[in-house]
Amino acid sequence: MSKKNKTAFVCDQCGADFPRWGGQCTSCGEWNTIKEVRLGGAERNNRTAGYAGSRSEVKLLSDVNLSQAERISSGISEFDRVLGGGIVCGSVVLIGGAPGAGKSTLLLQAIANIAARGVSVLYVSGEESLQQIAERAHRLKLPADKIMMLAETSVQRICDVMDEVKPQILVIDSIQVMHTQDTESAPGSVSQVRESASYLTQYAKKHDVSIFMVGHVTKDQSLAGPMTLSHIVDTQVMLGSTDDARFRVLRADKNRFGSVGELGFFAMDSTGLKEVKNPSAMFLNRPDKPSSGSVVTVLWEGTRPLLVEIQALVTECQYGNPRRLAVGFDQNRLAMLLAVLSRHGGIFTANDEIYANVVGGIKVTETSSDLAIVVGVVSSLRDKVIPHDTFFFGEIGLSSEIRPVANGHARLNDAAKHGFKKAVIPKANAPKKPIEGLKIYGVSTLSEALDILSEI
Repeated sequence: MSKKNKTAFVCDQCGADFPRWGGQCTSCGEWNTIKEVRLGGAERNNRTAGYAGSRSEVKLLSDVNLSQAERISSGISEFDRVLGGGIVCGSVVLIGGAPGAGKSTLLLQAIANIAARGVSVLYVSGEESLQQIAERAHRLKLPADKIMMLAETSVQRICDVMDEVKPQILVIDSIQVMHTQDTESAPGSVSQVRESASYLTQYAKKHDVSIFMVGHVTKDQSLAGPMTLSHIVDTQVMLGSTDDARFRVLRADKNRFGSVGELGFFAMDSTGLKEVKNPSAMFLNRPDKPSSGSVVTVLWEGTRPLLVEIQALVTECQYGNPRRLAVGFDQNRLAMLLAVLSRHGGIFTANDEIYANVVGGIKVTETSSDLAIVVGVVSSLRDKVIPHDTFFFGEIGLSSEIRPVANGHARLNDAAKHGFKKAVIPKANAPKKPIEGLKIYGVSTLSEALDILSEI
């Protein structure tokens, strides 16, 4: 005799659990969103037993195999870079992005390259028809004779098909339209997305299948669905576009098999996404005539340096309250740097409006750009033009000290390869051996950096 199914009440909007049904969710405040969800039962236990596996075996930590996980190259080096060097067998990757960003296009190009090398792949579409996908592959001139396709939204039936065809790589497009028979709520709800992702993840770990899940985003560009979705997957990447929409940037927000914050750059054209081999050149498309307030710095994104331009504009305040606006980095940090500039640099901007921008839509998440931001503000205030062949990097402390940053030597070498001749950097980052063609100014305080501006 089968056991009675256990049930719970879950909010479709926020995923909050309740012991009984209620009209309003006390967590998010929405009405009529609490649904009854079955948690278990004999039928479900028998169905998932083959995927979750039997009782786990206890092992000593010293007996665990330390051999490196096998990786499969996608044939797209920028994609492999973000994933940490390739696709790990048995991993689950969630790729999100706004509509039209190129998520499906990128995955279709990747699996076409993989299938051409004899690796079995299965593309499951729950939104587009198979004809639409075939038309896209034809437009992108991709080999489609070895890509297996399936139009399905039930995760149980998808796993049944995988038991038959045994693919090594599976693409789910998208996870928001998938549903499991064990949950009664509508597809796309919090409980359905969570249970479907968990079901597929169990299958991936049991059968060593690499799964790519396409995820939708909300209006604030965050991943739609429950937060547990990010915890379930091994890797989460987001595909976005630059401000001018000409390029696509792929960023790893979570990666159990590689570095977090790694960036991949692509250009979108009629034949799909093309890799940008030299992203620094993409962000350094500067006018021939230099202007004040424009400064170049070297960021460290993931495992490589990236040269970007930072622009600052200082203008007289037209109203009673001067504005401080930062685009591309923390606005509170801009306010802090201006306070240090006033206290230790003797340059007062309290009555001026200040605007700062990172060109190209890059989001600066590290502090190495502090010196460049301050120099840009001073350059605009004094109408001092910074030469095109000069760059700055370094963290500024509250006592005006210039602190060293990580990977300083690699940043210098990359800038020298791009033709830069002068560098103003922390003294602790100055290399012991000179770099050919590059004159380095090592500074310890903000006042020393400001004094050098009159020399360059």
